[in-house]
Amino acid sequence: MAGRADGEVDRVLDAGMDRLHEVVGRNLSDDPALRQLTEEASTGAQLPSERTKLRVLLALEQAHDSDTGFAVDLQRAVEHLCSLAPPPDAPPSGDHIVFQHNTFHGPVQAKGVQHIHHGGDAP
Repeated sequence: MAGRADGEVDRVLDAGMDRLHEVVGRNLSDDPALRQLTEEASTGAQLPSERTKLRVLLALEQAHDSDTGFAVDLQRAVEHLCSLAPPPDAPPSGDHIVFQHNTFHGPVQAKGVQHIHHGGDAP
């Protein structure tokens, strides 16, 4: 059951990210900063360079300030993604454990390999 729930969460997040990508791409498709960001992402970089982040931020701010339709679309896409995040006080899920005062809260899932050796047959 948890696997299907995780799959549904992933699907919803992917759809939200696709929506954000479409809004930004539609409005900044010719911007050199967005092309640079796309190029950096295609190399497998986990994060863009600081310069690229700044250039994209400035391009987004410019588009936001000059195009009210883009501003509304961008705000809606971002708000939708933010609504998908768990509240800060939500209990952890999956294989995360929170320890507080010698107790833990949240589901526990064990992962790994256990080696048990008995008496004389130990290596």
